[in-house]
Amino acid sequence: MPDKLYPEVIPSSSHAMRCQDLSPNTLKVLKTLISHNYKAYAVGGCVRDKLMGQDPKDFDVVTNATPEQIKACFRNCRLIGRRFRLAHITFGREIIEVATFRGHHKEEEDQSETKPEITDDPIDSTRRKLSPREQKYSAKIKADKKSKTSQDGQLLRDNIFGSIEEDAARRDFTFNAMYFDVSDESILDFANGMTAIKERQIEMIGPSDIRFREDPVRMIRAIRFAAKLNMKLPDSLSKSIKENAHLLANIPAARLFEETNKLLLSGYGVVTFESLVKHKLLAQLFPLLADLLSDENSKEYQLVLRMLKNTDNRINNDQRITPAFLYATFLWYPMEEKTQALMFESSMPMHDALNLASADIMFRQSRRIMIPKRFSIPVREMWTLQLRLQKRQGKRCLQLITHPRFRAAYDFLLLRGQTEGGELLEIAQWWTDFQKIPDNEKQKWVAALPNKSPRRRRKRKPKT
Repeated sequence: MPDKLYPEVIPSSSHAMRCQDLSPNTLKVLKTLISHNYKAYAVGGCVRDKLMGQDPKDFDVVTNATPEQIKACFRNCRLIGRRFRLAHITFGREIIEVATFRGHHKEEEDQSETKPEITDDPIDSTRRKLSPREQKYSAKIKADKKSKTSQDGQLLRDNIFGSIEEDAARRDFTFNAMYFDVSDESILDFANGMTAIKERQIEMIGPSDIRFREDPVRMIRAIRFAAKLNMKLPDSLSKSIKENAHLLANIPAARLFEETNKLLLSGYGVVTFESLVKHKLLAQLFPLLADLLSDENSKEYQLVLRMLKNTDNRINNDQRITPAFLYATFLWYPMEEKTQALMFESSMPMHDALNLASADIMFRQSRRIMIPKRFSIPVREMWTLQLRLQKRQGKRCLQLITHPRFRAAYDFLLLRGQTEGGELLEIAQWWTDFQKIPDNEKQKWVAALPNKSPRRRRKRKPKT
């Protein structure tokens, strides 16, 4: 991998991107940093998407200012992260992420030779003696600036800062190493990103095996970009992903939640899912499904595929979606299998077995992808409501239709019915029709249902 890359300067007359393509707050951040005599550029996705004819949504900024220097320029700035130290500048709900140019991670003894302004104390120790609290903070910041790798070569901490030429060499794909300069609206293309865009081919900067070991998430980013941007994965890159798929096990479960959402909830879920299966990455994200999705004609595979088609349609029609529905679908059959096993082994009632199975499946999946409670609780509620939707007895129907999770649970029941057919599809169709009739006729529909669980006769109390 090259230590530095040098740019081809593409003037504004040769490309379509302009300052107004950036969000107003991104433009404000860039101009503020430049006014403080720092270099600053918009980089990555916003440049790539605009050049490919799409509307940019995420705006990232890079600069030669250190995180502490960035914070000094903005009141509304906070520093985050230990693995990669970043500045978040907040404008209401919009957050502009600003990163310092990355340098190459070297041996610890060589790090003293990096740029002097980067290694300065965040607290000026020449003015006065530091308090114990300030000494502890200063030592922590210094420690965070060092790089650290695992035995597999994965970067655990990477706060070595450098020049823009080094930063470009550290980026993952060639089309992400393009920097937009707001001062003259030119683009600095460091790795022939324009060529990759024209040929619609994903090219990695440096040897793919090394880059995947540094950060295995780059594999699923490659899959996502190929699906989202309709680009090709070269055979060599595709082979490398299959060979290194196991490295995803090293990624923290919390980080994989956000990455999985980007993968499957961006309007290209079907294409992405099929590519994940092909490249052996799905088994790393959903190990409980590894065996169930081996057959494309199986109900497990078809349920997931049907859900992703519906989700893609909703996203492309600007309709609301939730990650809870995604995880409820992916994990339904493992949960159902676990429920049946508990009922068989312990003679447990179905409702109790389902609750225990739900807790167990969610716990096991969260060891791979950490699902926050705001989504895991709705998943379990959707699963529990499947039993109630299938019974349809007495006044329960009238009560159930007002449940906060009814609509999501009904949509899931309909999805299952369309996949499995038979009685389940008939019940789902009944609920479809039941929602359309006037409220004053709903009671008649409920009364017309066959009573499958006869009332138990009460035992008379013995006479005294």
